[in-house]
Amino acid sequence: MSNEITNGTTRNINGKSCVYYDGYWIRGYNLNKDSYADKKKMIDQLTRRVFHHAEQGINTPSNRLDEIRAIYEAEDVPSRKRVKGAMLAGSLLNRGRQILTAIVDLEDAGVKIETSNELLRECGRCFMEALALGKNIKLADGGEGVDELWGEPFKVFSMPIEEFFQSRYIKISQTMSEIDQVANTTCSVVAQFELFSSIDDKILELATMSKMTCETIRTDPVMFDVWPRYIAAKEEYEDSLNTLKTDNNFDNLQTLEGYRLIKEGGAILIKLATLRVPIPDSIRIFTKRCTTFVEKCQSIVSA
Repeated sequence: MSNEITNGTTRNINGKSCVYYDGYWIRGYNLNKDSYADKKKMIDQLTRRVFHHAEQGINTPSNRLDEIRAIYEAEDVPSRKRVKGAMLAGSLLNRGRQILTAIVDLEDAGVKIETSNELLRECGRCFMEALALGKNIKLADGGEGVDELWGEPFKVFSMPIEEFFQSRYIKISQTMSEIDQVANTTCSVVAQFELFSSIDDKILELATMSKMTCETIRTDPVMFDVWPRYIAAKEEYEDSLNTLKTDNNFDNLQTLEGYRLIKEGGAILIKLATLRVPIPDSIRIFTKRCTTFVEKCQSIVSA
C-alpha cells in the first residue's frame, strides 16, 4: 500500500487546519459561500494587492475608461502604448469591480440577478479585457510574477471560490518550494565564509516566516501573530547584514560577492513572501549564480 499523500488531503496539524499540495501542508480555509458579495469582497482584496505590487500610475479610475481607451488606441509609440495599455487595464479592472458592487447592492435590495443579466455580462467583459491587457503591466521592481497576480480577480469572478482556492494552494506550494530553494542556496554561500556564520539562522527563520506569511490570507485573525513575526525575522536578518557590512570593509572581492549574493537571497525571500506567487525564472538565475560562486570558492580552497 502506498503512503503517498494525495493533493487536496486535509488534516489538523498542531491545531492548524491544513491542506496538502505537492509536498507542503498549507493553511486551509473552509469556504462555503459563493455569492456575488463573496466574490466582490475577494476581488476587492486581490485588486488592492495587485495595484500595490504593480508599477505606479495604472490604477486608473473607472469613470475615465472611455478617455484612456481613446488615448491608448491613438498612441503609436510602442513604449508609450504599453504604459497606456496598462492604464486602460487598470480602468477596466476598476469598472468591473464597480459593476459588481452595483450587482451586490441590487441583490441586497432583493433584486435577483440571473447569469444572463447584461450587467453581469458587461462585468465579465471588463474583467476579460483587463486580463488580456495585463501583458502591458510590469511589477514595481520590474521582475516577473505580475501575470499571476493580474489574473486572480478574473479567476474569482469566473469560477467558484472553492475552485479558485485550489488553484491558489498549488501556487502557494510552488512559492514555498522556491522559498526553501532560495534559503538553502543562500545558506550554501554563507557556508563558504566563517565571517558570515552568524546570519545562517536568520536566513532560515526568515524563510520559515515567509512561508507562513504567504499561506495566510490577510483577513485571517491569525495574521495579527504571523505578520509581526515575519517583520521581526525580516528586520533581524537586515540588521545582521548591516552589522556585517559596518564591521567589515570587504576589501576581498570574493567576500564582497558572497555578501551581495546573501543580501539578494534575503530580498528574494521577502519578495516571495509578499507576492505569494512563484517566480521561477528569477529563482533559476539566482540558484545558478550561487552554485557557480560556491564551486569557485571550493576550487580556490582545494587549489
